[in-house]
Amino acid sequence: MNTNPNLREPITTPAAVVERVETMLVDLPTIRPHKLSVATMDGQTLMLVKVYCSDGVVGIGEGTTIGGLAYGGESPESMKLAIDTYFAPIMAAQDATRVQAMMARIGKMIKDNRFAKSAVETALLDAHGKRLGLPVSELLGGRRRERLPVAWTLASGDTAKDIAEAERMLALRRHKIFKLKIGAKPLEEDIAHVAAIKRALSDRGAVRVDVNMAWSETQATYGMSALADVGCELVEQPVASAAALARLVRRFPIALMADESLHGPESAFDIAKIGGADVFAVKVEQSGGLFNAQRVGAIADAAGIELYGGTMLESAVGTIASAHTFATFANLQWGTELFGPLLLTEEILLQPLSYRDFELVLPDGPGLGIELDEDRVKYFVRDGARKSIHAAR
Repeated sequence: MNTNPNLREPITTPAAVVERVETMLVDLPTIRPHKLSVATMDGQTLMLVKVYCSDGVVGIGEGTTIGGLAYGGESPESMKLAIDTYFAPIMAAQDATRVQAMMARIGKMIKDNRFAKSAVETALLDAHGKRLGLPVSELLGGRRRERLPVAWTLASGDTAKDIAEAERMLALRRHKIFKLKIGAKPLEEDIAHVAAIKRALSDRGAVRVDVNMAWSETQATYGMSALADVGCELVEQPVASAAALARLVRRFPIALMADESLHGPESAFDIAKIGGADVFAVKVEQSGGLFNAQRVGAIADAAGIELYGGTMLESAVGTIASAHTFATFANLQWGTELFGPLLLTEEILLQPLSYRDFELVLPDGPGLGIELDEDRVKYFVRDGARKSIHAAR
């Protein structure tokens, strides 16, 4: 330790600083309506962010929500506004190679805005990985797995259509774990819907459900018992409060997973402290970024809570950022739900992500390991090329 006041720490010049930050909204259609208890999605809006650095490296990140503001307090539009107005000035001329220091600086000056922070952190890590020639997973401590099991969500709202969709996924060897979105219909109808799909799939496919907080605690008590009886293996966030989750956990022979109750490490600690869930659905954006998602995973491991890699239905950018994070987890007992790009009709990468044999294969290139198809992005950017083409017709 230097105790001599006449000796100062050497001043070093950063290898790269942030020159500018660019954001855009990209509107993409989906293969079908995606029905949740909180909203029905007929398309997905991405907020893409690019961080341009003085060494010529450009990092990309993504902020995406489910159903605009239906899921939480941020939307793609609000993320763009926040980053343009508040994040960018804080980041300007700062050392782009010190990602955690940059995020700590942002955290001191900007409250909440977890999804926007996640997008910016992703872009900074992508840039630094490219700079060093390392995948983002290596910047996070090193990947433990090269492939991640991926569940598919059945959310058409129609039992026959959902069964046909599940059969198609099995035939393609893309998914053999299926999560059903329920909670918008009467409880008895939802149970019958789940039971019919499980009967059709039998042992060929696992069935889980996501209620998105739609049930009361009384409904959940009946519903979880009934779902266990029809062969469902997991129920995700049936009720809104963490306290209600804690009263339900381990009362039924079915796993209970916390999702919307998790807002980063602090809430993860609170739920773990009261034994409020069997499983945590870790979402990178909802956690406030990749490093925070790792902290949530560490808290779960310490408390004996199992892990699942969740999604906000991001495009390939946010999806692969999550994959790099989940690949570093010591435990990932329930696999992942990183199917977001497959819900979209349009590809925005030059080389699509690789889904095969029921898993997502992690790229091993530097940074996120992906490259945007800039022409496709430009076409679908809001108020961009597509609008101009349509207006000319």
